[in-house]
Amino acid sequence: MGFLGTIGHLILTPLYYAVSAVLLGWHWVLSLVLPADGGASWVLSIIGLTVVVRAALIPLFVKQINASRNMQLIQPKVKELQKKYGHDREKLAQETMALYRESGTNPFASCLPLLVQSPIFIALFRLLDQAYKHGSTNGLLTASQAASLGHAELFGHIPISATFLKHQGLASVQILAAFLVVAMTITTFTTQRQLMTKNMPKDAMSGQYAQQQKTLLYVLPLVFAVGGVAFPIGVLFYWTTTNLWTMGQQFYVIRRNPAPGTPAFEAKQRRDRAKGHAVAEPETGATPEVPEEPEPPRQPRQQPKRQSKQQRKRSSGGGKPGGADPGKTDGKSDGKSDGKSDGKGDGKSDGKSDGKDQDKPDAEDDDGTSEGKTA
Repeated sequence: MGFLGTIGHLILTPLYYAVSAVLLGWHWVLSLVLPADGGASWVLSIIGLTVVVRAALIPLFVKQINASRNMQLIQPKVKELQKKYGHDREKLAQETMALYRESGTNPFASCLPLLVQSPIFIALFRLLDQAYKHGSTNGLLTASQAASLGHAELFGHIPISATFLKHQGLASVQILAAFLVVAMTITTFTTQRQLMTKNMPKDAMSGQYAQQQKTLLYVLPLVFAVGGVAFPIGVLFYWTTTNLWTMGQQFYVIRRNPAPGTPAFEAKQRRDRAKGHAVAEPETGATPEVPEEPEPPRQPRQQPKRQSKQQRKRSSGGGKPGGADPGKTDGKSDGKSDGKSDGKGDGKSDGKSDGKDQDKPDAEDDDGTSEGKTA
């Protein structure tokens, strides 16, 4: 055993004890009604091990469902961030992680059940393989129990330690292994497709998250189909059973507690209406919408009034030499109007006197004009 093998054995040793303890417990119960060395008792013990493991993973499954739902509901906001910061990947990553924190979403929570099951799967694989090849007593297995597990035969002639590739010259091994591989592949595909078609909002059917789900829809079954031909039949029973558990558990959750805005949610509303129950309103999302602050009203721009050339000269405080003096114009107009009005109202004599008096402002205006020229 090399260095890496030693490290791997140390990591798997606690799992050997846990897996073998559960496996031997089920085997002891089943041996009361079935032959202890028969393949049926060991296969059913493996199925019992699967049930115990999946029951223990229910809290992680709940976290997986919540994380998957939150990821679906925040997809519209993720798209907005991608449009806004698509040119800056660093800023986009920062804003996306901030959105995950605000909504309480962990993008890796959806992988927790698979990550936790993988070491258990490896431990069971090694336990069965080593018991058949070397009679190894890993975990709590005794030598007699290891030999019984390694050489157990289902239906009296199908070794549960055989694989599709290493079928020991038995066509029945290949048939059963192929059936289990196909069942494992179909259940994986059905579980993923059920999630996408029934429990994903329309807004989440496009974008990066949807692409990841579509990739898993086809990649995972392919991986299991390729790798399944090298798995012992006992391990294939474990993985097919866990896939059936996942599919049934997901069907129950989608039917009873679907994500808002999904086909499953609309179907549940129709069922509730048919039963006369109150229909729940769909949630708006994982995080409340933040109202945008209204922009302050913009002041209309005041256009400058058009001024004549004469008005511009007056505002500048000066004029051209020889230009008309306002006093002169006002004096003339005032003099004429006053003279006429006074002449009509008071008499000819008054009009004459007023007319004479009006000559003085004209004179003054002439003086102002001459002063302007001199200046």
